[in-house]
Parts: sequence; C-alpha cells; structure tokens
Amino acid sequence: QVQVAESGGGLVQTGGSLRLSCAASRSIFSINGGWYRQAPGKQRELVARITIGDDTNYGDSVKGRFTISRNNAKKTLLLQMNSLKPEDTAVYYCNLRGIYSAGGFDSWGQGTQVTVSS
Repeated sequence: QVQVAESGGGLVQTGGSLRLSCAASRSIFSINGGWYRQAPGKQRELVARITIGDDTNYGDSVKGRFTISRNNAKKTLLLQMNSLKPEDTAVYYCNLRGIYSAGGFDSWGQGTQVTVSS
C-alpha cells in the first residue's frame, strides 16, 4: 500500500497564496492524480488534475489562479494556489495515483484545511 500525506494548508487572507504538497510514503513512479476539496455542507469537487502525459484540467472556479504540478524526484503532487478567496475555504484532499513495487495504486490523503479570511 501507498499512504499519502498532504501538507501546506493553513489560514491566509483574501488575495494570499498557499502551496499544497502531497507526498507518497514509498518510492513511486508514473505519478498522476488530482486535488479535490470539500466545503462544509457541500459535495466534494474537483480542483485540478494532472495526467501522466502532463495534461491538466481545473475546476471552473479556480482556473487562472491555481496550478497543479508534480515533482517526480520528490514523489509529490503540488497545488499552487494564488489570489485566494473566502469561497476557496475547504478541506483539500489529494488523490495520488501511480505505480510502486507491487503494482498500481490509487490513494487518498486525509485532507488539509485551507481557510481564507475576508
């Protein structure tokens, strides 16, 4: 199994930036996956995804402000969030996919809280 841990969440003012990181617990390759978020009383929604071929797609509400990327050497999935708004407040979850020694995996992190104050 591959465990995933998110980091980088916190409290920021409107217009600020945060960078979320999602790290795997063991050596992996062919990293792909995405970030999702869930605000209180709402369904989980897609924030951004990246494929093995580096194709990306974003939720409409974050286009132009957020950027997803990966660091293959560090086995991490990253989400750079700029121009943050109060409506971006949510728990952000990483869905990390790839291959490890025992085969393919598809793992979710526990979530990291992002709070944007007005």
